[in-house]
Amino acid sequence: MENNNGKVIYACAEHVEQGIDDYVNFNEDAPKIFKTNKLQNCTYCEKKAEYKITE
Repeated sequence: MENNNGKVIYACAEHVEQGIDDYVNFNEDAPKIFKTNKLQNCTYCEKKAEYKITE
């Protein structure tokens, strides 16, 4: 899982559940989930990210 210091995951609608699971498994804490308009690709595929999963 490629992210910034293990604290941010960008996800498209298809991968948002996987992103939440990975965040919880990696950080052992519940994430905050925000809709994003940032021009960022999904961590798991090349689609445009719709969600930012962070602490």
